[in-house]
Amino acid sequence: MTAARSASSSDSTRARPSLGSNLDGVRQHNLGTILRLVHGTPGRSRSELTRATGLSRSTIGALVAELSSLGLVSEIEPRVSTGVGRPSPVVRANPDVVVVTVNPDIDGVSVGVVGLDGSLHRRVRHATAAPPTAAEAARIVANVLEGLRALFDSGLRPVGIGAAVPGSVREADGVVRLAPHLEWVDEPFAALLGEATGLPSQVANDASLGATAEHLFGAGRGIDDLIYLNGGSGGIGGGVITRGLPLLGGFGFAGEFGHTLVNSQGGRCHCGAIGCLETEVSQARLLGALGLDDPDALAEAVEHLDEAGRAEVERQTGYLAVTIRNAVNVLNPRRVVLGGFLGLLLQAAPELLDGEVRAQSLAASVEPVEIVRAELGTDVLIVGAAELAFTRLVAEPTAIQR
Repeated sequence: MTAARSASSSDSTRARPSLGSNLDGVRQHNLGTILRLVHGTPGRSRSELTRATGLSRSTIGALVAELSSLGLVSEIEPRVSTGVGRPSPVVRANPDVVVVTVNPDIDGVSVGVVGLDGSLHRRVRHATAAPPTAAEAARIVANVLEGLRALFDSGLRPVGIGAAVPGSVREADGVVRLAPHLEWVDEPFAALLGEATGLPSQVANDASLGATAEHLFGAGRGIDDLIYLNGGSGGIGGGVITRGLPLLGGFGFAGEFGHTLVNSQGGRCHCGAIGCLETEVSQARLLGALGLDDPDALAEAVEHLDEAGRAEVERQTGYLAVTIRNAVNVLNPRRVVLGGFLGLLLQAAPELLDGEVRAQSLAASVEPVEIVRAELGTDVLIVGAAELAFTRLVAEPTAIQR
């Protein structure tokens, strides 16, 4: 009995976190908090960081000094002084700490280099005659980075790759289960990127990353519960932010609003279902109704609609309202952000969309909802993909390699 009791006590002692590990965890958390506050901004003064965190001035000073020693931030003296006391230094994220962003599409692969401060160092698009395979896309990324060797040799420190893919991506390992427009099925894209470039790589659904980007830096700033819907040539995707965090679901597949039922008498979608949102609301159908070939001409065209164009806008707006109604009733967002050509539908018929959503939704749920256009435009996927990698850095700043 004594021996058994002794062994049990020993096991309990081993399982209990030590004071040192607890303190290390608190320090890591506080370092991440400071880095998160300065990331993607022009910088914040030490006094602002003190107010935002509730930490003491000396603690802020020590944390900033450690982040500076890691090469993640720097300090500069403010240009304008209040004239009262010594001005507080401004802490800025290091623009030379970068993430490589990747966005494969049906006619090419876009690669970006984004700094920790939010600066865009470079954007390159490699066109392809057909949708690239996953292996081809990874090789293209490696070749683009080789072509940017002089840029990286100038002092940039890549910490990883973030890829935004138009399809269902498994969160655990970055396997693209299905990207129909790319014709990808069960492609280990994160592993392929890592092998091709030697950089740690993460992959996620493009619209989910768009939701994160708009939440942090776009039309969703300051709103912790929002829905993002984006429409483009490849269909309609979406993402959800709830209580300030992305809603991913059990395996990372949440947010497929493009495949919600809006018309039980509609056509069959490529996914196999009947009457999906993206079969009824599509950029191609809108272009056809307006007699256009170039998607870039849509913005001006919706300002001067003829009768046929107005009818198509109203038809698509009605089906879009059904999806937003369902999302409002189920997820209770504070704001709905519309990107791509969906934002143009809102621009063309704002009263119609808002009125249809409010008429069909539960009153308590829809009362505070705002429906707005996205703000980040063509930068949304670059910003979102960069955040995929920067989030890991912010969670564990001391893991960065010097």
